[in-house]
Amino acid sequence: MSKSALVLLLMFSMFVSQGTSANAAGQSGASASAKKHAVKKSSASKSKASRKRSAAAAPSLAKEEKLVRHVRVVKGKKRVTYQRVAAGPVIPPVPPVVSAGDLAGLNLTRDPLDLKSSVALVMDQSNSKVLFEKNANVALPIASITKLMTSMVVVESHQNMDEMIEVTNDDIDKEKNSSSRLRVGSQLSRANMLHIALMSSENRAASALGRNYPGGLPAFVAAMNAKAKSLGMNDTRYVDSTGLSSHNVASAQDLAKLVIAAHQHAIISQYSTDTKYVVEPGGRSLQYSNSNHLVANPSWDIGLQKTGYINEAGRCLVMLANIEGRPIVMAFLDSKGKQSRLADAGRIRKWIEALKPENLTNPLAAPASRSVPMVHS
Repeated sequence: MSKSALVLLLMFSMFVSQGTSANAAGQSGASASAKKHAVKKSSASKSKASRKRSAAAAPSLAKEEKLVRHVRVVKGKKRVTYQRVAAGPVIPPVPPVVSAGDLAGLNLTRDPLDLKSSVALVMDQSNSKVLFEKNANVALPIASITKLMTSMVVVESHQNMDEMIEVTNDDIDKEKNSSSRLRVGSQLSRANMLHIALMSSENRAASALGRNYPGGLPAFVAAMNAKAKSLGMNDTRYVDSTGLSSHNVASAQDLAKLVIAAHQHAIISQYSTDTKYVVEPGGRSLQYSNSNHLVANPSWDIGLQKTGYINEAGRCLVMLANIEGRPIVMAFLDSKGKQSRLADAGRIRKWIEALKPENLTNPLAAPASRSVPMVHS
């Protein structure tokens, strides 16, 4: 073989060897790429399967339930668990209570004593001089202050106070659905019914008193309105004996007349200012407390009082109290806040004690206080 042929043979061998190596390398690279792609696909499949398993692990929920997802690490691995939790009830927002006084814009009236009541009247009973007033001529719902007139009609009708009266289904409050400690079938004397109606605003007792009037409740309500007219309570109207109806209305001026007339009956004064009283309907003892805690305060000298509350009326209070040696009549209607009516009474008392009655003039009247003509029973 010639030298040149030998060189050609060697070059051909080298070419074949390089081609084989390149082909092997190419096949190796393709294999690695395919393997890498397969790994990625496998990983994605596993992740998708894991999500499916997690979804499957999440239990179905009832409408009143919610699901809480918990993730924790155990030996370096994440574990997901789910816990059923009772969903809290959806409570709609409670709309603010709007009283009749608010609707009339009386809550916008300001006064120097910063009273929380939309309506107020303060009067010296000894001379009928008005010392302080705010919106006192506006008739508003009076709630359980109604029971003062209820007591007047009962006492002045001269019915037997020892007669036993029974609570019936007719005495259940269908107006406001209020509760009562007097069960249907309970029996108490007329005096005891009157006692807890005045002292604790017992609605079923007041209803039973009206029902057991000659002619029933319609005749009783007619007697209430007739008595109001005789007292000169021209802005007053009654439709029931309890005050649960917002149609029982009166002005503070009218209520001052009612307080003075009711105070003339010793039994009304006593019952309305007792702090506690026990009755025994059906042989079981029930202790009632006064709805006005000022009567238990030794610093107050209260001769008569009555509280009242329904949404339309707000917090109400009438009182006759001895302040600086004078009989002072107070009437507060549509007061804001559970204790605000009592706090207003305290503000009036401090004002009177600071300025003395003979120097007092109504801060909202000009220039001097006036007198309200009173019609006595």
